[in-house]
Amino acid sequence: MTTVPLKTGRRKAGMAIGACAALMLAGTAGAVAWRSAGDTGKPIGTWHDAPEAARTPVSADQQTGQKPRYAPSSPDAEPTPGSPVVQPTDAPRTEKATVPEAPGSAGRPIEKATAADGRQQVGELLTVRKLLSYLGGKPRTETFRYPGASYVKLHFSRMALMPGDYVTVANADGTESYRYEAPESGTDTDKWAMSVTGDTAVLEVHRGASDLLGLGQLLGGPGVDVDRVARGFSRTEQARQPEKQLTAPGRTGREESVCGADTSADAACYRSSDPVAYTKSKAIARLLINGTELCTGWRVGAQNRMLTNNHCFTTSSEAYDTEVWFNYQCAKCGGYDVYQPTKVWGASVLATDKTYDFTLFTVDKFADVQKFGYLSLDTKRPAKGQELYVPQHPAGEPTRIAGSLGEKAGNCSVADPGYDGYATGSDVAYYCDTEGGSSGSPVLSRSTNKVVALHHFGGCPNSGVRADLLAAKLAKYL
Repeated sequence: MTTVPLKTGRRKAGMAIGACAALMLAGTAGAVAWRSAGDTGKPIGTWHDAPEAARTPVSADQQTGQKPRYAPSSPDAEPTPGSPVVQPTDAPRTEKATVPEAPGSAGRPIEKATAADGRQQVGELLTVRKLLSYLGGKPRTETFRYPGASYVKLHFSRMALMPGDYVTVANADGTESYRYEAPESGTDTDKWAMSVTGDTAVLEVHRGASDLLGLGQLLGGPGVDVDRVARGFSRTEQARQPEKQLTAPGRTGREESVCGADTSADAACYRSSDPVAYTKSKAIARLLINGTELCTGWRVGAQNRMLTNNHCFTTSSEAYDTEVWFNYQCAKCGGYDVYQPTKVWGASVLATDKTYDFTLFTVDKFADVQKFGYLSLDTKRPAKGQELYVPQHPAGEPTRIAGSLGEKAGNCSVADPGYDGYATGSDVAYYCDTEGGSSGSPVLSRSTNKVVALHHFGGCPNSGVRADLLAAKLAKYL
């Protein structure tokens, strides 16, 4: 499969080598792995029904008045998103668009909720009211555009379609597209579509061949209702978000857990200098939880198994609302291009534990992500001073790795192999650089290239749950 890089901007200017930021993406044409909107072939995305449990609503925790932690690195940084521009149904895109009320106004409220501790906020939820009917026999299209947004994610409250009809949600140029069939029974859908990368989502209703007599037109009621949109923060907005890293009980720590100068770098910077670390980093994934929150996860073992923190999510219903992005990496060290991620849904939670802060879960369409490889848990405890490296998605960025090959052991190494976490001696402590969004990242030994800890606490020292303890608890699942 050919992977097509997407355009993006830098995260930090002059901080770390290869600071590739992907908070704002614009698609490029020709991605052979993605079907364009209107393609009648095999669907890319389909509904999958959650287990019988209360579904977690998408939450937002919009922060205001926060001083940016770092400034945009280019003078042509995207504008701060204001009102979303929703184009009129069936109108040419060159015509003047209808501008609804601004997010946060009485007519377009932002749903407020507090993000769970340790999950990084990466977007906000907007309430919208859009009905796409398809009277007259023509496919109907609605464009949701939020200038500067890093992604757009639509929620369907109702889908009343005739047999054979379907909808697609695509990015602006159709290089990323997902197809959804009508629910098998009823019209109250309550479904989230997969996010599309960039600031524009194009929703289109497609007519099947079954309605030859025009019954859908006569009924007068078929259509699709969109009642909510999750909008990913722009690069500028993301800089204002306080980082949400947990600290060990009884310790205050500090908000950022970049211990000294940030020595982490884009995973692509390791492609030649440390190919083993680069290859291992492919097994991690960016978790978009509840549409607006972030953690890191990774494949553990050869089967359909993913590992993240318990404080990221705990139930299968939450897993079903979680997007799992693989290959969200910079194409070049220090460059501006990001690979098109491969996105799948979370599926079932197999095991979870608060004391050892882990959640083991599966994903839908596992065959699509098998090629990215997997990591293994080390059953032995690491020794003090042992060198480490940590592939991760800090602050929602493309994959970065902390712990350069040959780096002196003082920065990314085992500081304490018996550090207290939620239980006495349950953690491994280190000073590897992590940030909000790094929760759930694997901490690997350079000598074995196996996972020695599951990262969960910041505070300098940072720490992760010992992998030997996790291996014992998860043996029957792996």
